[in-house]
Amino acid sequence: MQFWHRKRAKRIYARVRAHLNGEAKPGAFAGYKVGMTHLIVIDNRGKSDTKGEEIFCPATIIECPPLKSVSLRFYKKTTSGLHLISEVSTPNVDKELGRKISIPKKTSKKIEDFTDFDELRIQVYTQPKLTGIGKKKPEVFEMTLGGKKEDALKWARENLGKEFTIKDVFKEGQQLDIHAITKGQGFQGPVKRFGVALRRHKSEKTKRGPGSLGPWRGQLHVMPRVAHAGQTGFHQRTEYNKVLLKIGEKDELKPTAGFHKYGFLKNNYILIRGSVAGPKKRLIILTQAQRPSHLIPTEAPAIRYIQK
Repeated sequence: MQFWHRKRAKRIYARVRAHLNGEAKPGAFAGYKVGMTHLIVIDNRGKSDTKGEEIFCPATIIECPPLKSVSLRFYKKTTSGLHLISEVSTPNVDKELGRKISIPKKTSKKIEDFTDFDELRIQVYTQPKLTGIGKKKPEVFEMTLGGKKEDALKWARENLGKEFTIKDVFKEGQQLDIHAITKGQGFQGPVKRFGVALRRHKSEKTKRGPGSLGPWRGQLHVMPRVAHAGQTGFHQRTEYNKVLLKIGEKDELKPTAGFHKYGFLKNNYILIRGSVAGPKKRLIILTQAQRPSHLIPTEAPAIRYIQK
């Protein structure tokens, strides 16, 4: 019942619906999932029994090539929510962006022409050509620009059409929210989909069904919340308060044969504490934590060892 109803996501990368207004810089970033590894770190949690000792820590590697901005979007608050009033694009884009959207040939609008707006957002696109995943078509999504309107406009004026990296947005030890599409499992039965227990071998008609429906069919029809077969996986999920352990350079992690089912790192990478949804090579969107926990230290733990 926590996730209902379990339908396929509309696209292969997540749609972020909640934005925070922090500093005058982009409030999100994106990268491609490489896989998992493990670290030996010094525990810096205040009330932990192992504080100050070396502990085992699982981590996820995400490769983060630079993002490029393609346009600015001006929004106005109305009684029915935010409405897009105008958009300013830049002609300085990569040719690969034409695989995803229609690139405007002329841009007559200027940033200085817009002063009456309530929120400013930036539309960016990824550069998968810089990685080794064998893909050229970029992903396009928008993110918020924090700070006051004047500060956001200043940042947009200086960086429209330019690259920015993960170091320009986040720092080590920060809490992040992870937005991703989970690994698809296709059409599955109720045992795998909902964890329904198998019935004994002499039960009638079925062994892998939900059993007696009982009160679930007292309304002259079977209620839609009964554990039935259907789509499993490829759902959009958000995980809160994941810790950014490290922002590393591409030459620091070099396995002899590359990472399994991914290859070699060609850009900066980050280490996220714990697991992250989705298979390898899938785009992961990172945003500032909406409800950060006060129990998590604000500084990243000291890393003693990274399994390569």
